[in-house]
Amino acid sequence: MANESFLNKAESGNKTFGTIVISYVLLALLGAVLLSFEPMRTKPIAFIDLFFTTASAVCLTGLITANPAVDFSVYGQGVIMGLIQAGGFGYMGLAGLLFLLIGKKMDFKNRVLLKESLDYPNLQGIIKYLKKILLFTLAIEGIGTLILTLHFLPSMPLKQAFWAGLFHAISAFNNAGFSIFESNLMDYRDDLVVNLTICILIILGGLGFLVLSECYNYRYNARLSVHTRIVLIATAICIVLGVVVILLFEWDNPKSMGNLDWFHKFLSTFFISVNLRTAGFNTIDMASLHDQSLFFSSLLMVIGAAPGGTAGGIKITTVTLLLFYAYCTLKDKEVVLFQRAIPEPILKKSFLVFIITMFYIIISVMILSATDDTQNKHFLPLLFEICSAFGTVGASTGDGGNLSFAATFSHFGKLYLVVLMFMGRVGVLVFSMALVRKSKTRSVRYPEEGVVL
Repeated sequence: MANESFLNKAESGNKTFGTIVISYVLLALLGAVLLSFEPMRTKPIAFIDLFFTTASAVCLTGLITANPAVDFSVYGQGVIMGLIQAGGFGYMGLAGLLFLLIGKKMDFKNRVLLKESLDYPNLQGIIKYLKKILLFTLAIEGIGTLILTLHFLPSMPLKQAFWAGLFHAISAFNNAGFSIFESNLMDYRDDLVVNLTICILIILGGLGFLVLSECYNYRYNARLSVHTRIVLIATAICIVLGVVVILLFEWDNPKSMGNLDWFHKFLSTFFISVNLRTAGFNTIDMASLHDQSLFFSSLLMVIGAAPGGTAGGIKITTVTLLLFYAYCTLKDKEVVLFQRAIPEPILKKSFLVFIITMFYIIISVMILSATDDTQNKHFLPLLFEICSAFGTVGASTGDGGNLSFAATFSHFGKLYLVVLMFMGRVGVLVFSMALVRKSKTRSVRYPEEGVVL
């Protein structure tokens, strides 16, 4: 299965990929319609901003053009939380759970859709895997809710503490970054319990269900796959690298963390580094960071976290394989990781994902610079916002208040970011295959000719 060409997955047509993309779009539209009802809001909100909010929730991004804390009622917040949970499971994941509840078997077509939606490697054991996802999700979110509720309880009534704990636990585990506190988590910058709980939930969600499942079963089968090893090691490296680089650039910056003691500098930097994996919570105003920190953060957001979970971006496994492929090519040797040779089709897929991603980001920066930064004053914040949308991160330099920089965009700019969020959530390759019609197979073989490089 691993040696199968990745393009062969599209032999049945691109309907599978199109269905996945359309399901997320329809879910976001349904959420926007629900939020348009008056009991859901505390003030009138344009439909484009409602759709942006629900798309951000379904795609687990966290960019906001309307503040969930003050612009929506508790009912509206409940809709947003439900969309976040639905986005974490995926449309087909929810459909699969429904089939399980009513005791009906899924047909082959729906199993294929479920496999692609969950980034599962094959059809065998897909239903058992779905049950594990449900158990992991309920257990981890439940523990997170309990810890946060008990911690909020001294400063809030029980119902409010529980609601805040539940909402932030679901948002964190699904790497969404939505908060029902007006200034996100900036009021909890020095709170060790909130920082560590949110970060652990983000990391667990970003590892992906495949990795969580293997780690859980490690006591029975004392072996981890190459995929899991890559994810665990590369995740740790990226988090540590983020901490080191941002600390290096921001240590003496009085606008960000220059006035903090060394412990809270490390705590704030760790929180930023973890959230740049694919969650958009913030305890420090991102606009206060130096340009070099914002640019480096943009790179981390594009990388994203692991496949098979709640992450966006090009995925950490793709970047790892590309780096090893470049290294091994320079050394003129086979690509081998943990005493396992990496199949060539997977390396080709990694390269294709990287090239398509760079194309989309470059084109997006050019387009939005022309439409929403006509005076050329906000190039880096614009790049940061684009990378945040594509990586489904949600971090933003802000609009000067409590909203994302996207709040200053035109209707076209907001819709363009919505497209980037859908692209990052379903995967750049799946999104592209849904758009591009598969060419007919030809039996003609053409003669080869070299090209000078």
